[in-house]
Amino acid sequence: MPKMKTSRAAAKRFKKTGTGQLKRFKAYKSHILTKKTTKRKRNLRKATIMDESNVKNMKKILPYL
Repeated sequence: MPKMKTSRAAAKRFKKTGTGQLKRFKAYKSHILTKKTTKRKRNLRKATIMDESNVKNMKKILPYL
């Protein structure tokens, strides 16, 4: 049985926390920032935990994480 390949794109975007959850960064922070409020942009800076509905698929493309 060959080794499973990690999705390199996903490996750069997601990290595992100490408790085994997946951490991700929020979208909508790259451009067209003038119309977004300061509060909204500040909240987009923070990382967040990935939703449970997506975790199963992410574990499949990140087998060694």
